Amino acid sequence: MKDQQRLSDFKAMSEDQLNDELLKLKKEQFNLRFQRATGQLENTSRVRIVRRDVARIKTVAAQKKRAGAKK
Repeated sequence: MKDQQRLSDFKAMSEDQLNDELLKLKKEQFNLRFQRATGQLENTSRVRIVRRDVARIKTVAAQKKRAGAKK
């Protein structure tokens, strides 16, 4: 349910907003990996959620890019 909501949120974003969100998630992903390596990571499920959100954003961005190229 929440995945569908995030996907629709990503689809509503412009390409610049998607790039900004992707950059933010990449930074969070780096910080989570660093926390896991040092043994400070408390919410281990967040790693999976962030990884999947990155993939969702990349997919939506590619779809928008293809749709823009067809016009």
